[in-house]
Amino acid sequence: MTEDHSHQFERGTDGPKVIVVGVDGSDSSLRAAAYAGGLARRQRALLAVVYVQPVMAAGAALGAPVAEATDEIAESLITEIRDAAERVKDIFDVRWEFHTFRGDPYSGLVTAADDLKADAVVVGASEQAGHRIVGSVAVRLVKAGRWPVTVVP
Repeated sequence: MTEDHSHQFERGTDGPKVIVVGVDGSDSSLRAAAYAGGLARRQRALLAVVYVQPVMAAGAALGAPVAEATDEIAESLITEIRDAAERVKDIFDVRWEFHTFRGDPYSGLVTAADDLKADAVVVGASEQAGHRIVGSVAVRLVKAGRWPVTVVP
């Protein structure tokens, strides 16, 4: 007796259709976005650019305008990405969306990847020394084992 599995769909088996890339304005995240953009272009996939706005209760308690600052970062990233897309629109055709979430970067990227049914996640390597002890977002995403994860230096 043979089973016919031809009707079943398995995410990612025909190449990625949705690539999630995490950006936070750091050099490594912008390199990750460029790398993911190239992947999306070659695979004709949707590039979902995700910025997770950190929630800093301690900063807010001290009177720091944290929400305004993270909103400004998000707007700056959107502008930068739109400008880059505009510069290459006649050369490369990449479909992309920008999403923002609030929370810690790991949870935000997991939510984004789940909500968008991502086939792959791309992030920049952590530029923070403390992540060698606690574990970077990239390491945590890899350990989750739910998507192929590419870490761009």
